[in-house]
Amino acid sequence: MTLRISKAGPDADWEAIHALLTRAFAFMEGRINPPSSLTRIAPDCLALKAEAETVLLATNPGLIGCLFAKPEGNALYLGKIAIGPDRQGQGIGRTLVAAAEDLAQQNGQTALVLETRIELTENHTAFARLGFVKTAETAHPGYDRPTSITMRKVL
Repeated sequence: MTLRISKAGPDADWEAIHALLTRAFAFMEGRINPPSSLTRIAPDCLALKAEAETVLLATNPGLIGCLFAKPEGNALYLGKIAIGPDRQGQGIGRTLVAAAEDLAQQNGQTALVLETRIELTENHTAFARLGFVKTAETAHPGYDRPTSITMRKVL
């Protein structure tokens, strides 16, 4: 497996990244409320997102995983973490998170932060195994119940 950092630009295959995200997030359909923001994001929107964020890509040789990361104060916020459904459970997510840890430490950040939907308890467990701890529950606008949890990993 090869990891690389991608920036917005003509060399990035945003169609492939969008397709990976769509496949990886498909299991959430009908399980989470509100629906994933991915349903409103087109490939060109990912390119715009990457202008302000760092995108870590895992390939072997095709695209098998991705992670978007952006600085938020003293932490690096991780989002749109996706592993191809046929490649889950092979340590790709662990490798991407480890690369994000390295990136955070290089930039003087002291923690990783992410959010996961309240309904996706298997994600809570997976991130806990990687050293993340639940720090908060939040609600999307218009909801009177928690819809997401925030998890943090101190570096």
